[in-house]
Amino acid sequence: MASIKRALVSVSDKTGVVDMARGLEALGAEILSTGGTAKALRDAGVKVTDVAAYTGSPEILDGRVKTLHPKIHGGLLGRRSLPAHVDQMKQHDIGPIDVVVVNLYPFESTISQSDCRFEEAIENIDIGGPSMLRSAAKNHEDVLVVVDPADYQRVLDAVKANGVTRTLRRELATKVFQHTARYDSVIAGYLEKQTSDGAKFPKILSLQYELAEALRYGENPHQQGAFYREPQSTEPSVSRGRILHGKAMSYNNFLDANSALELAKEYDETAVAIIKHNNPCGVALGATPVEAYVRARETDPISAFGGVIAFNRPVDLAAAKEITSTFVEVVIAPGFAEDALAELKRKKDLRLLDVGPLTKVKQEGYDLKKLVGGLIVQDRDLGTLTDLRTLPVPTLRKPTEEEYAACAFAWKVCKHVKSNAIIYAKPGQTVGIGAGQMSRVDSVKLAAMKAQMPVKGCVMASDAFFPFRDGLDAAAQAGITAVIQPGGSIRDAEIVKAADEHGLAMIMTGMRHFRH
Repeated sequence: MASIKRALVSVSDKTGVVDMARGLEALGAEILSTGGTAKALRDAGVKVTDVAAYTGSPEILDGRVKTLHPKIHGGLLGRRSLPAHVDQMKQHDIGPIDVVVVNLYPFESTISQSDCRFEEAIENIDIGGPSMLRSAAKNHEDVLVVVDPADYQRVLDAVKANGVTRTLRRELATKVFQHTARYDSVIAGYLEKQTSDGAKFPKILSLQYELAEALRYGENPHQQGAFYREPQSTEPSVSRGRILHGKAMSYNNFLDANSALELAKEYDETAVAIIKHNNPCGVALGATPVEAYVRARETDPISAFGGVIAFNRPVDLAAAKEITSTFVEVVIAPGFAEDALAELKRKKDLRLLDVGPLTKVKQEGYDLKKLVGGLIVQDRDLGTLTDLRTLPVPTLRKPTEEEYAACAFAWKVCKHVKSNAIIYAKPGQTVGIGAGQMSRVDSVKLAAMKAQMPVKGCVMASDAFFPFRDGLDAAAQAGITAVIQPGGSIRDAEIVKAADEHGLAMIMTGMRHFRH
């Protein structure tokens, strides 16, 4: 590119801006700046021309109008290759601006504060910044525009090496429009919430996710796939985890890993969840990670082969040795002991994902499912039951303490199993899992068929009500002693009568956990 004669630098996030300005100054650029940025640069010894002095127009309206001036936007939008533009710029004493370094008022972080007032939010809507960015990005053939501090050094390096390519210019311009699109969508969403009388869902749903990596393929080899990350999410998750070892994660690995971790996060006690094809095939609690893992694997050792395992505690050496005794695809945990990591790394292809310390706080948000030509949106299913003893028990027999404990454990598993979902469990361990059947009675029978341990004496959890008594009859025949289910069927009285006939205790939750 031609030599840089003039650069405009005005940022809210001042990370790296002094070094960037020094680099531009060393390249012979006059630095234009405003307000706090100008002060920070001067304090660091950078020679700065105030925009107000450059335009001949003072900052007015409490700083709301600073850069909205023809000498600024003419210098950004004027096309150097068009003689008519060049002549008009000379006629109006408008000098070209070759580089723009701008980022925006912190609107999103401002409104995230619990005590943010509406007036404060409004004053943090940037006007001049997006205008300059868009002008520069539109004219990126002539103007280098930098919105991300992470790009400062490579832009300087490219200019120094005379290596500013059209590809780089377009990449930087694209980044600008992505950034301003997100900025505007956040503002629109905030304002709509102030005027929508408490409506839960916006009239226009704008989603912004960052490309984290391209995948080898999607769910099947003939489908292309990619993984995107939600920029503002801070909840411990697979999306924010670090791959410590093994092959790159696949589309299916991400799905299963997410399911496994979200299930393991349900428990305060040491817990392990094993997932296969996006359904649990074993879940258990234990005094130690290895005990929880072994108990989870006992539910269905055949399905656990090649599964995805999530721990809610760091993996120690004992657990690592048990994991390496069989074939596993992915292990997710909030950390790995050093000797455990060495043991697990003996398996060359085993993926190890560290998600960092887990917290019980889960962020509210949307659960999205794509349709052809549309999208259905709902809240995340964060529904929990804190004390089963406060729930209705319509049967003649009340649950024992052991049955309450088993039901509390099974109910959390049930939430993460595809409907129709049936769980047989004893305290802290799944025994049989029936998932994804078209009729509930078939899930009841499948759970018994899959059980590798005795079902007799177990409890049963159901994600939704029983439409007929046949499910209760089949479960009683298999040997269960208590049931936890939402209730709400028109045949609830018939279902309760069946439970009484079999001597079962039954807890009605009033909460359903369909998972399609």
